[in-house]
Amino acid sequence: MGQVTVQINDRAYVVACGDGEEAHLKDLAAHINLHVTDLSREVGQIGETRLMLMASLLVADELSEALAKVKMLEADIEQLTQTRIAALERSREAEDLLGDVLDSAARRIEDIARRIEAA
Repeated sequence: MGQVTVQINDRAYVVACGDGEEAHLKDLAAHINLHVTDLSREVGQIGETRLMLMASLLVADELSEALAKVKMLEADIEQLTQTRIAALERSREAEDLLGDVLDSAARRIEDIARRIEAA
């Protein structure tokens, strides 16, 4: 199991993580640190616990927006899929109809050819 030291609000924290997850964990901590740094500039040093709480709420808000976008994109994909399926079904129906028309035309042509030969 790996360990990473991350800096948030000028404080070092040692965090355990799975092997190979160290770089990802550092990226996540850097994202949190950006929020904490911005908040401390806006509201001052209101205590580490409150800064962490507010940063957590901001990250939760980002996550909520991202999940809403994912749901919207999934709905769009579903709608496009259904539209394409319907178009394929119409295309197949048109193909079948065209095949029937061509078969009928071929039978007529053969019938006319037989009549001409018989005449």
